[in-house]
Amino acid sequence: MSASETPTGEFPPEAGPGHVVVVGAGIAGLAAAHRLLEGGARVTVLEASDRVGGKLLPGEIAGVRVDLGAESMLARRPEAVGLARAAGLAGRLQPPSTASASLWTRGALRPMPKGHVMGVPGTAAALSGVLSEEGLARIERDAELPRTEVGDDVAVGEYVAARLGREVVDRLVEPLLGGVYAGDAYRISLRSAVPQLFEAARTHTSLTEAVRALQGRTATSPPSGPVFMGIEGGIGTLPPAVADSVRARGGEIVTRAPVTELRRTASDGWRIVAGGRELHADAVVVAVPAGPAAGLLRAEAPAAAAELSAVEYASMALITLAYRRSEAAALPEGSGFLVPPVDGRTIKASTFASRKWGWIADEDPDLVVLRASVGRYGDTEILGRDDAGLVAVSRHDLAEATGLTAEPVATRVTRWQDGLPQYPVGHHARVARVREHVAKLPGLAVCGAAYDGVGIPASIASAYAAADQIRGDLRGVEQLTAHPVQSLHGGAGE
Repeated sequence: MSASETPTGEFPPEAGPGHVVVVGAGIAGLAAAHRLLEGGARVTVLEASDRVGGKLLPGEIAGVRVDLGAESMLARRPEAVGLARAAGLAGRLQPPSTASASLWTRGALRPMPKGHVMGVPGTAAALSGVLSEEGLARIERDAELPRTEVGDDVAVGEYVAARLGREVVDRLVEPLLGGVYAGDAYRISLRSAVPQLFEAARTHTSLTEAVRALQGRTATSPPSGPVFMGIEGGIGTLPPAVADSVRARGGEIVTRAPVTELRRTASDGWRIVAGGRELHADAVVVAVPAGPAAGLLRAEAPAAAAELSAVEYASMALITLAYRRSEAAALPEGSGFLVPPVDGRTIKASTFASRKWGWIADEDPDLVVLRASVGRYGDTEILGRDDAGLVAVSRHDLAEATGLTAEPVATRVTRWQDGLPQYPVGHHARVARVREHVAKLPGLAVCGAAYDGVGIPASIASAYAAADQIRGDLRGVEQLTAHPVQSLHGGAGE
């Protein structure tokens, strides 16, 4: 806890008018607090752990600063980059040094194909070199098939396999979606995970035609600037910077203060019990994962709690390794690689962090830092291994993929239990029901990765919509409910 945070048990004075309590100091909770303060509210943020930031975690290895959680943010949406600038980080924003990633599939590292939307190609030729001849021929049949109705929602893998064949899903869609959700493409919602493709599929006869239409619109007005952005020192430095900005604007942040009770009061306000103390507020924003949110809402919004209790999560682990540059000459070019599960490997991705982020290379030019990730939805065996076992299997797969056999000078294993919410078919309808139930209670809103997208911009957009809802402006909530934020994969190893 920094010197400027409120020590455990020392809460602000009892609330007056316009006091909002934000439960959770992950990036969503901090963003909601920032937005509320801009609107003139008095804000208290309550965090159960001893730090802010949630799944965004700065760290170090062999004396070099690194991310131990997410390492990049989508820059084609304004929320994350805008919040970073508002928090004083404009001068530290950096795009990746290289965006050239690979697929480790069919026994070799192959260049990541271009000309696709989350792995779904506009033409068979776009996946040449990744798919077999039979797989490429199967894509061509899409134009001959009758239209597939997607209805209210459909699983990405099920729909794409029906149109283009399973090989497209297994070799490309699965590793890309797995990098975002650590999930199963055959369960993940097309409407929630790839909303632009869902909308296009509803208005085109063939899937490849729908992809080409999306690509054509992009070509007509191409976006400017990098797709992704990082921050010198790591994305994990964003939450502390936002927290400092919240405090500078008069907000309170209380760590080690788990909220154990949330109840309405006779005066239409809220009573919050946290860390053994009681607070009173005019409004509450619940910015914690679905399970804890369900626990808090059970007394006052049991229907919303029941819906949130059904949200499943995937766990994963990141293995960070540092090598002497002189011993890492075998490392291929590029930012890293993704691994299709169908190939039977243990790691699902690797990022060559020193190649991808110039600031890591600059901090120690004699060091090469890599990241590997393991763990997918339903895969509990690998995460049951100890840290040494995860390092060993990561080194084995890295050696197989790249030829890198040197002994690392340092290693770190970071485990994210229940780190990524799953978006199965019907997720959008569940989110709409949660919000409908919550809206019946004045002065209550929810936000975070469990609702409208798992990426950093999506979490921040969700937070802004919740903050605006508290002020009576429902436009943000309505927009997100109708159009979730697509979370893209940042190259490799996100």
